[in-house]
Amino acid sequence: MERILTASEMKKADDYTINTLGIPEEELIIAAGKAVAEEIKKHKRGGRVLVVCGKGNNGADGRVIAEELKKIHGFSVFLYDVALPKPELLSAEYDIIADCLLGTGLNGAVRGECERLINKMNAMSGYKVACDIPSGLNADTGRPQKVSFKADLTVAVQEYKRGHFFGDGIDYCGKTVAKDIGISIWGDFPYKLTDEDAAAYFKKRKRNVNKGDFSKAAVIGGSKDFYGAPVLSLSSLMTMIGGAGYGYLYAPESYQNLYKGFNPECIVKGFSDDGANMTFDETLAKNLNDCKAAAFGMGLGVTKGVYDELCDILSVYKGTLIIDADGINALSLYGKDVLKSAACKVIITPHMGEFSRLTGIPVDKLKEDPIKYAVALSKELNVTVVLKDAVSVITDGERVCVNVSGSPALAKAGSGDVLSGLIAGVAVREEPFEAASVGAYVLGRAGEFAAKERGDYSVTASMLPEFIGRFIAKLEE
Repeated sequence: MERILTASEMKKADDYTINTLGIPEEELIIAAGKAVAEEIKKHKRGGRVLVVCGKGNNGADGRVIAEELKKIHGFSVFLYDVALPKPELLSAEYDIIADCLLGTGLNGAVRGECERLINKMNAMSGYKVACDIPSGLNADTGRPQKVSFKADLTVAVQEYKRGHFFGDGIDYCGKTVAKDIGISIWGDFPYKLTDEDAAAYFKKRKRNVNKGDFSKAAVIGGSKDFYGAPVLSLSSLMTMIGGAGYGYLYAPESYQNLYKGFNPECIVKGFSDDGANMTFDETLAKNLNDCKAAAFGMGLGVTKGVYDELCDILSVYKGTLIIDADGINALSLYGKDVLKSAACKVIITPHMGEFSRLTGIPVDKLKEDPIKYAVALSKELNVTVVLKDAVSVITDGERVCVNVSGSPALAKAGSGDVLSGLIAGVAVREEPFEAASVGAYVLGRAGEFAAKERGDYSVTASMLPEFIGRFIAKLEE
């Protein structure tokens, strides 16, 4: 797990390391500069390098970067320091441009000389590297100013910052790596998962097992107009990567035969419907107790019958219930407080629009601090929240996992349905927060695998289960 801090949290740790532990600031600056130079060397074997330095600690890091690169064969280094400007350097071309102009402590608008320098650097054609955070990018929100440096590589000093991933930060930072320079960090912070973390949840199975050893999970969804959504959820569940030995699909009785043709491995059961949408079925909730996890809502439509069924399940089900899509929309329309007294463990998976309808908070405001709002809702309703976006927030009200895996290939209808089934598959043997965090990470990595092979444009949700399986196979190696 890799921590993600705010700018103020990072400054507090920096101050503690210097003022309480007695580590000289100059020592940390040297360590930061060496770390960035080493990372540049990993990505480029040599070339002409322009290092642009500001007046603060970011600029001090840059001067160390320049000195370190000068020691490495193959690099020709040119230092532009705002304190001793050399305008002629800005008219040349370089293989590498290192932005050490402004750091995480930026306050106010970028203007004047800094604005001009950022524009100059952005216009250059070389490989662009940012020290800690691209100049002009807000380190907490990822919001760029009118002029902000756009990097190919960002080397985060000590820890990742929220602005590296949220908002437009994920595009302005390019590839981001964090380098430990010896700053003391303590306390609980949001974090992101790695492949190594995910692999711990997919250990190789014993040879002496059978399907009965791996529990049961279900998908409840579908209607006349949206029959495909639960099939996508089922497809990820039936990869069985989460550990479920049996998979059930509860679908409208009127269309039960249609669903039986989609997946030969699953068990299809019906629920009451009016020929189009779910109606209340008093037997459904009781039957679900054979399953350790169930995903509810995909393609059900938003009706009072859907809400009544959801309320009944919440009152009697004993497993983990994942509520997605129209399940969330029904809660928005008819009342979300029913979640507070649920008999089961609950995971809700709203995207930004669904979260906004559920809480009344405008999407623009949510994007300013998605962690704050996700944590608040989790505590209010006593549920695990997966706030889905390009970068998603998963929280149980205390712990926060930020999922940064993924690809624009996932920005398609149906990806969320695949996620709900995937989380259900993991939830048969993990607690809700862990299941949601790992499920989101696995889907993101599967999206990356799919995009690498098919490109961002041509990947569809129905392709994702295959790539989920490929990624899990990689973790098991």
